[in-house]
Order: sequence, then structure tokens, then C-alpha cells
Amino acid sequence: EEVKEVKEPVKKKKKTVVFNLGNSSSGGGQRRMRPDGRRPHQGSPRNEQRRGPIRVRDGVEAPSVIRARKEAEEARRREKEASANVSREENKTQNSADNRQSNIENKASRIARPERPNVYKDSHPKKDRVAPSQSAHDSSSKPNARRGGKPNKKNQRDNDRLGRKEENYRNLEKNGGVKPKKPQKKAYEKSDEIRSVAIPERLTVREFADRIKVPASDIIKKLFMKNILVTVNHDIEYDMAEEIALEYNVITEVEEKVDVIAELLKEEEDDPKTLKSRPPVVCVMGHVDHGKTSLLDAIRDTKVTDREAGGITQHIGAYMVPINGQKITFLDTPGHEAFTAMRMRGANSTDIAILVVAADDGVMPQTIEAINHAKAADIEIIVAINKIDKPNANIERVKQELSEYELIPEDWGGSTIFCPVSAHTGEGIDNLLEMILLTAEVLELKANPKRNARGLVIEAQLDKGRGTVATVLVQKGTLKVGDPIAAGSAFGKVRAMVDENGRRVKSAGPSTPVEIIGLSEVPNAGEIFMAMDSEKEAHNFANTFVTESKNKMVEDSRVKMSLDDLFSQIQTGNLKELNLIVKADVQGSVEAVKQSLVKLSNDEVVVKVIHGGVGAINESDVILASASNAIIIGFNIRPDAMAKETADREGVEIKLYKVIYNAIEDVEAAMKGMLDPVFEEQIIGHAEIRQIFKSSDVGNIAGSYILDGRMERGCKVRINRGDDMIFEGDLASLKRFKDDVKEVKAGYECGLVFEGFDAIQEEDIVEAYMMVEVPR
Repeated sequence: EEVKEVKEPVKKKKKTVVFNLGNSSSGGGQRRMRPDGRRPHQGSPRNEQRRGPIRVRDGVEAPSVIRARKEAEEARRREKEASANVSREENKTQNSADNRQSNIENKASRIARPERPNVYKDSHPKKDRVAPSQSAHDSSSKPNARRGGKPNKKNQRDNDRLGRKEENYRNLEKNGGVKPKKPQKKAYEKSDEIRSVAIPERLTVREFADRIKVPASDIIKKLFMKNILVTVNHDIEYDMAEEIALEYNVITEVEEKVDVIAELLKEEEDDPKTLKSRPPVVCVMGHVDHGKTSLLDAIRDTKVTDREAGGITQHIGAYMVPINGQKITFLDTPGHEAFTAMRMRGANSTDIAILVVAADDGVMPQTIEAINHAKAADIEIIVAINKIDKPNANIERVKQELSEYELIPEDWGGSTIFCPVSAHTGEGIDNLLEMILLTAEVLELKANPKRNARGLVIEAQLDKGRGTVATVLVQKGTLKVGDPIAAGSAFGKVRAMVDENGRRVKSAGPSTPVEIIGLSEVPNAGEIFMAMDSEKEAHNFANTFVTESKNKMVEDSRVKMSLDDLFSQIQTGNLKELNLIVKADVQGSVEAVKQSLVKLSNDEVVVKVIHGGVGAINESDVILASASNAIIIGFNIRPDAMAKETADREGVEIKLYKVIYNAIEDVEAAMKGMLDPVFEEQIIGHAEIRQIFKSSDVGNIAGSYILDGRMERGCKVRINRGDDMIFEGDLASLKRFKDDVKEVKAGYECGLVFEGFDAIQEEDIVEAYMMVEVPR
């Protein structure tokens, strides 16, 4: 539509609007337009070439103006891209030419220099490398750095590579074009100096090489020459290590093992000037119904007279009896428990043992056990002949029977004190107490009361109202309320102390039994308790005790004897005496075995029967064997359930025979190192073959399902088809899916390959077993 030009009624200066339409081919550039949208009347040919007038109505551009501007912008963008493409092609051509020239120069240099040094890596750490392109520019010249981002890692790698090449060329020019040789490792030179090194009995090849300061590769070569294939992580026996060390002028010694528990319990000797006399600790032992409890009650009722009115007497398993201004401590516990379990910690709980024998009954089996226990503990024995008020009492007969066990009365020329007493009438009790004090005076029992307390736990239990309650016997020092203490894995602070009369006390000196409250857990009977300087130290002591595994440390410190390791201990000189306990169904067998075994003694080992008796092997025998490191030998008898459980827990060996000569032969063969190992078959699992896979490498593979137990690599197998066994041999391969595994348990599938046999069928049953060595 054509718009006619309209003249303004008032003559004013006309405004013009400038449009920049770019350099378009249709006549771009700047155009001056009137506000009414009409073109100026210059009559320019370029203006006449435009298609129609350009109009601006109410300040809005016409569509033709917008289209013209967009076309101009698109034309400028195409022109710019074309210019950039031309520039890239020129750069690529130039780079190709430079690369070709560089390759020609590199080939020429390789012909002249067959080896190129690589010393830049050693002389310039990676973090210090700087690309040549960065040497003249700082980090701000990088595009990413200008934008505030991280540097381009690919560009850095390329620059590092270029820098290494240039550095290598410079180093090569310095060396005259010769590549430097790598420094050769110096071979180990054998020293003429003789050295001494301590090594443990078992250690790895690497550890051994470090100890004697010899390359591990040399050790491996030495072992290879002896047809022993090992790596640095394999163990090496002490004998072999000693032999190899001698070739390098090194003398080896067995490294002593440090017993952590023994070091914790180690104490310094007290100054003799600080020692003062202490009361004796006495334990009453004897046969059942011979009057042990009655005698203790008689002593307690006649001498404990200073109780408070209305006070409650509390029985705590130990108590003190005053006599003539002195005191005696009695332990009211079973005889063997009083010191055998406590001797496992290297300490004796008692100083004197009172052996109670009934005058009308004489020596009985438990009397003999008590004698053997007291002798094994190496404590003084005082014989109390009880029930002298009975009509059929015969004191002389008792003396005669005890003399057979080396307990000879003083009036017979011996050194054992005999005291006739009557717990029923109280006759002879005062004399018995005086004899105890006299024996204590001879023993010169002393302790230092002015030091941290140390003693034994007699018994302990958990009380619902008070918590952990432990009865302890203070042996050294003085225990006070508030002292931090540790007993095995238990620790804490003494919150309260109670004596045998139920009275609260603030301190307890040597040989004083008290009941304490405040431990974190119930300690075992026989544990050594120690007072510490701080509760933190007590806590650390208990933690160390737990870490080192208390039970294991006990067994290590008391190496249990068995016939299998008897010969090795004789060879190393660790054994001078073999203790035996003999039990049989009749007394004649006991005596015959004792005489036959004692005759086996030689210059290196002495066979000693520390106890012999008639009847089944009981818990008392096992505890005595545990404390004395003895072996129990039984004939036509078996251990009871409690004895067997205790033997397993304490590691005591029990050997059962029906013929005496078999026992003699076994002990003699063990002493000569002739005891052959015995193997027995142990079935570990069953599997059913459900599918067969064929392989060109190994033959048939049995896809099996484990019915029970497990399959282990290297075990032996039997294949049963129905009631017939069709194969027995080794398991060559065990896989789960495509992976070799050590074992596969019940409920899982696996692949089996048998050594030299592949005639398997589905539904065959595979039985796996292993040969296990059992100690004889």
C-alpha cells in the first residue's frame, strides 16, 4: 500500500533517524530517514534501487528494516568463518612441513647416535619440569588461567614431553653424543669380620636377610642350590638359617622370647632393711571326713573373741586368728586349690600346710594326694592327727603309714611335726597353733609393708547389690581404700574393704585377707593383683593382659609335656626331669608301673612318679599334673567327665593303656626319638555330580553340588556309584565358576577335576577326606 507524503502544519526542524544496515549487496550503509518514514529527496540511484519505502510508524521499525539487518549480520558471520578456515589450513600445512623436517632430523640423529640418554628423569623431578613454551610466559598467558579455570592437563603433558626431549638433547650434546650407562648394583662382598646375630626360631627369608645384612636374592640362591624353592615371604627353619649364616661369617643365636605377662608381673627385690615379720599363711588339707572343717571351726570359735556386740561374722574364705600377740592366716579353701592353681602364676599362696589325718582311719587316697600336692608346692607340712578322743584311735599306726611317704616324726629322728588334736574336745589345738608359729619363726617370713600392695585373688564372685566382690590375700605392701588395682583383665579402684568379721577397714597389711569391692569384672582365682600409682596405669595393665591373651600366655609359660615332644626337649636341654602320675585299677599295677618307669631314667632325663593311686583319674590328678607339668598314665581306667574337661582346658596329656609294657615302650621310644606319627582319616564333606562339562585341556569337569561339609583344594576323594567305589585319589582342581578357590562349603555349586580319572557320570557321589596326624 502506498502512503502519501503529509506536510506538517507548523514548520519545524525535521528530526532524522540513522539506521546501520551493514555492508549488504542491496545497498547497505547509513541512511538518514525522516520521522514520517519517507526517504530523503536526494534522488540517489542506490535509494531508488530499494524495494519500496522504509517506514517507521510510532517509533517501530518496519519488517523490511529488520530483515535487512539480519541479512547483513549473517553475511558478516560467513565472511568471518571463511577467513578463519583459511587461517587454519595455512597453519596445518606449516605444521606438517615442520613435523616432516623434525622427523628427518631425528632419523639422522639416531643414525649418528644409536643410544639416547634418559637422565632428565633422575636430574629433574617431575614437579620441577617446565615446558619450553611456558618459559617466556607466565601462567596468566594460558587461556584457562585467564578465565580463572584449571590449566589444560593435555597441554601440560604435551609441554612436559617437549621439555624432556629438549633437555635430553642438551644432555646428549654435553656428553659428546654418548648415552651414559646406568649404574650397576654392586655385588655383595663377603666380609672377613665374624658377627653374631640373634634370630628367632622361625622367621621369613626377608627377615633373615635383614638380620644378617645380606641381599634376599642371595639367600634364595643358596636355598635353591639346596633344592629348596622359596620366596622372600616363605619361612626358614632355624637350623637352615644357621647353616647359611655361617657361609657369611655370621654366628646365629636363638633370640629369647619375652613373656609380656611375666614382665608385667615382675617386681624388684625389697631392701632387707625395709622387711618386717609377717603372719604365716596356713592351709588345711586331708581326706574327706577326717575333720578338716571341724578343726577349722574349733580354731575359729576358740580364738575369735574380740567381735563387736551385735556384729555379723562374715565367712570370706580366709581369716586371721590371734594367739599370744601374734596372728595366723588360715585359708578355708580346698587344699589343692589353695596353691596349685595359684602356682600357675609363679606364686605360692601358702607357707605351711596342715595335713589332717584321722587317728582311727589312717592314711587314705586323698591323704596321699594332699601329700603330693604339698611336696609339689615345696611348702612345710605339719601333721595334725585328729579324732584322738575316739576309742579305736591309733596314733602310732598313723605315724607308721606316713613314714612310707617320707613324713617321719621328730621323735623318730625325722623333721616333720606331728600334733595329736581333737576338734571335738579342743584338746591339742593350742599346741598346734604354737607349732605353726614356731615353724613360721624358723622360716623367717618377712615382707615390706611400705610399698604398693601385691597379692593373690583367693576367690571372686558377682554380687547383685555390690557388684564384683573379690577376696584377696595381701602378700606384700599395704592395700588401702582408694588404691587403683589390676588383677588380670580386671581393674578398678578399691571402693571398700571388709575383713572376715564383716567390719570395714581402711588398710590391709601383709598376710591379711580382705574382701574388696570396685573391680570392673570378676577375676579368676589365683590371679596376682597389683596396686598401681594411677587408675590409668591399672587400665593399661588390664588392656595389655587381655591383648596378650591370658590363657595362651599361661600355656606358653608352662609348656605342657607330651611324649611326642619329649625327645626334642631332651635334645635342647630344656628337660632334666619327666614327671608322671600313675593311676590304675589295683595297687599292684601302680607299684609295678612305678618301678618299671623309674628304671628308664638316664643321664639326660630322670623319670619321676610324683603321684600314684588307685581309682579313676579325677580333677585333682589333672590339677596336680598341670601344676607339676606332668603326664598322666592310666591302666584299665578312664578319666571322669570333669577330669577330661579340665585336662582339655589346661592342656594336660592323659595316656590310657591296658598293658603295662605298651606304656613302658612308648615312654622309652619317646625318649629315644623313635615315636612315629599316626594318621587318621577325617571325612570333610560330600558332593553330588549333577552335570558334566567337557574340556579339551583337562577332560571331563564334574559340575557338582556340595551336600554337606566342604570341598578343599588338595584333599583326597572317593567316588561312589551306587554301592560301589569306582575311584579313590586326589582332587586335581576345584573351581567356582571360572575362579580357582581354596574351598567350597555346603549349599554351593562347584567344578571338580580328578587326578587321572574322568569316567564320571551324573548322580555319582564324591566323598572328600583328609589324612590328619593325631598325637600318640
